[in-house]
Amino acid sequence: MQSRSSLPLTIERFLLSPFGLLLALLLAFVLNAYSLPLTDVDEGAFSEATREMMARGNLVSPTLNDAPRHDKPILIYWAQAASVAVLGVSEIGFRLPSIIFALLWVFALFRFCVRHGNQMTAQIASLVMALSLVVGFIAKAAIADALLNLLIALAMFGIYDYFCAARLGKPAAQTRRLLFGIYAALGFGFLAKGPVAVFFPLLISALFFVSAGSWRDWLKAVFFWPGWLLFLAIVVPWHVAVYLDQGDAFFRGFYLKHNINRYADTFEGHGGRWWYYLAVLPFVVLPFTGWLMAIAGKVAGQMRLSDDDALLERFLVIWFVVVFVFFSFSGTQLPHYLLYGCTPLFILLARYRLEFEKRWLAFAPLILFALLLAVLPEVLVFAAGKANRPFEKMLLDGMVVAFSDEARWLLPLIAVAMIGLAFWRRLPVWQGLIVAGLLQALVVATIVAPRAISVTQGPVREAAQVAKDSGLPVVAWRIIMPSFSVYRQAATPTRVPEAGQLVFTRTDRKHEVQALLAPGLVLRDVYQRSFVTLARVDREEKP
Repeated sequence: MQSRSSLPLTIERFLLSPFGLLLALLLAFVLNAYSLPLTDVDEGAFSEATREMMARGNLVSPTLNDAPRHDKPILIYWAQAASVAVLGVSEIGFRLPSIIFALLWVFALFRFCVRHGNQMTAQIASLVMALSLVVGFIAKAAIADALLNLLIALAMFGIYDYFCAARLGKPAAQTRRLLFGIYAALGFGFLAKGPVAVFFPLLISALFFVSAGSWRDWLKAVFFWPGWLLFLAIVVPWHVAVYLDQGDAFFRGFYLKHNINRYADTFEGHGGRWWYYLAVLPFVVLPFTGWLMAIAGKVAGQMRLSDDDALLERFLVIWFVVVFVFFSFSGTQLPHYLLYGCTPLFILLARYRLEFEKRWLAFAPLILFALLLAVLPEVLVFAAGKANRPFEKMLLDGMVVAFSDEARWLLPLIAVAMIGLAFWRRLPVWQGLIVAGLLQALVVATIVAPRAISVTQGPVREAAQVAKDSGLPVVAWRIIMPSFSVYRQAATPTRVPEAGQLVFTRTDRKHEVQALLAPGLVLRDVYQRSFVTLARVDREEKP
């Protein structure tokens, strides 16, 4: 029988092996991604825009429910279209590109850490990244953010590689290759999400090169015109094509509304508060929040030094701080925006891995989160009892039922296991937190997400199947659930329904539809579950 003293060594060997990283990636990036319903609004919107683009045979101009969609450039739609062409219209068909991009993001991080550190640091940084809470969410989501984070990371890693090559006087051919790689990443990043993919690398690199006394090397890179030609060769063809197809509608919709106006104003009630990301960061990097708090002072102390390790850490800190500050003053704020600056945090956590010091500080946020999960079923019961609005009441009642099964004892059991890791003093802190990260990924993928998404998205998917089977024309009324159109495999315009049509709406808004119908028309429920109603407009029967 294995002794307790050798168990921590076995755990370390597993975590530092390829199998440890493979397990983390499977749990965080793959598990249940193929079966959970698409979520709304973002996953449904991206997926439906891709489906409509393929159905119309127009690979230039995305639409959403037959209306032009100017939220993002084209690259993610092309990636999803390629996947769906092979796998069909399915959850995994739309999500596979994000999973692949997230895996490539981890691989790029690993390779960078090997080049500027060692294999152990690379392994731990990759584990931390894969198991951070929000990274796991976007890796499984059919949206553009895994792709954008990959391309920003590639550009930033290339910039630091170029800095090192220029500082060491490497041959011009090597620096040119690095510059071409950087400009390619900037070009594809621009095609994935627009100016943000260029803005951050330019600003962060400028601040870093000036701080390191290498501003001349920065100017050489910025005025490397073959790189800009490559950038334009990647970006311009699609912009020309979309202009020829739509005129200037995309440019006004995307660059003015979804870039300039989104930063200046609050869109859809998201954020607009300077302290927003101070509150969000602890959740983004869970279960490693306490680890980050524990090393903050050490990292700050290194910033004043000028050796190679200190320069790398200065680069990483500037990268994070610029993103954090920029979005803290943005009018529109969403949690995943912060991820653009979290890649350097994963590297810093690995470089400053804790052995046995500051144990309770490192575990405190994780324990609080575990206790919150443990009492989640009771919190839902309490919230449902206090809910006044019909829509909220329906959702919370559904959540109460969903979490009233074995989750009531599984979640407390997981909390006990995580607390036990904190008390296991023979296990180094970094190992305990990564094991906790594996547990967290398992819990989210198999307990929390399936139950929560079944309540919020299950009725939408079922209603879409009923509508599809009916063969009747369908419209929507005051409900934004684009995944309904994905599952129905047809666009769903928003307008007042007519006789013989189905209307998809929220249950608490069905009376609004009835009030708008022409005299002699009534609604008859075809499907109703929780907050979702699908009703047919019929002529009222005369007595």
